[in-house]
Amino acid sequence: MSSEELEKIIREYIDESIHMSFATCADNHPWVSEVHFVYDNNFNLYFRSKANRRHSEELAKNPNVAGNIVCQHAPEDYPHAVYFEGTAAMVTDEAEFAKLYELFASRLGASEAIIDDAKQPDGHKFYKITVKNWSAFGEFGREHGDKYALEWNGGVQ
Repeated sequence: MSSEELEKIIREYIDESIHMSFATCADNHPWVSEVHFVYDNNFNLYFRSKANRRHSEELAKNPNVAGNIVCQHAPEDYPHAVYFEGTAAMVTDEAEFAKLYELFASRLGASEAIIDDAKQPDGHKFYKITVKNWSAFGEFGREHGDKYALEWNGGVQ
């Protein structure tokens, strides 16, 4: 499968789900969280969370993450999922908040109040996952399922 085909599959697939799971790790203890997410044209993933949540605190110490996006399926369906590795960080540049609001509004129906919430000390902060590697598992129109790695250059191809 070509990188162009796989990128198209991943873009279509992640648009079908609003949930992603990602793992953090601190002191050799992994932790998995599920959050609502949005994404931009460069395949950066964004979510909102309070800074005092375990995953947020762990990201402040170790930005490395891995995760997956899985659309629910019946037991008789062939499983499909996309996986990613990257780094995550809190978005602190308030100039970015309006752009992020637009992503959250169009995909999740968020209100503009999320901008003010992000500015509050105890509010939900915006986080960005910069994906370094993408892969997909499934049939994706083929006869047999397989794992496919996207040759990713970190931007729109």
